[in-house]
Amino acid sequence: MATKKKTDLSAALTGFILGAVTLFLLLTSIVLLTNARYRHKEAAEAPHQRATP
Repeated sequence: MATKKKTDLSAALTGFILGAVTLFLLLTSIVLLTNARYRHKEAAEAPHQRATP
């Protein structure tokens, strides 16, 4: 009977999935932090509209 050849497929898939999740979380946090930093600047540059009676 031939023995099965062991592969590292499960370890490779685990690393791939964990890497993808880590990159997603890192990029999401960068975007959120950047948006929070420049939120006040966008509000200051917006033109103020007067209400007409």
